[in-house]
Amino acid sequence: MIQVELSREAPWPDADWPALATRAARAAVEATPHGALAASPALVEISVRLTTDAEVRTLNAQYRGKDRPTNVLSFPMIQPDLLGTVTQNSDDGEVLLGDIVLAHGVCAAEAVAKGVSLADHLTHLIVHGMLHLLGYDHIGEGEADAMEAIERDVLAGLGIADPYLIREDD
Repeated sequence: MIQVELSREAPWPDADWPALATRAARAAVEATPHGALAASPALVEISVRLTTDAEVRTLNAQYRGKDRPTNVLSFPMIQPDLLGTVTQNSDDGEVLLGDIVLAHGVCAAEAVAKGVSLADHLTHLIVHGMLHLLGYDHIGEGEADAMEAIERDVLAGLGIADPYLIREDD
């Protein structure tokens, strides 16, 4: 079972972010070969933090050496090749998959630039972050294409337009 623990800091507005995050995270997991995690006997927990650009900037500088805010950061706690083993052999029946952290200002500005709602953009970024927790990346063109294809499929299933067809205004 997938459980999302969500924390929210100002300036994120009040909304049902926990339900949105849970829906996005579960859909992302189910769309991958790791889909069995959704039905795992272990409680697979993901932490989602909605916070400020300043906090994300600090994390981005500390962990990635990039002194600027970004939309989403993912911090996996388990190597992807060990996911099945860890969830089957958890001592206490719980597994922390990792953390996803999102910056309000960056996310809100991107949503406006793309002409989409903050909720739809956040859904996309949580799906994207979940895929990183599951071991996907977009460093090479082939990896990026594969990851984007999963994102498109997941978002279509959630009734959200393809974010890669929506281009920001120049």
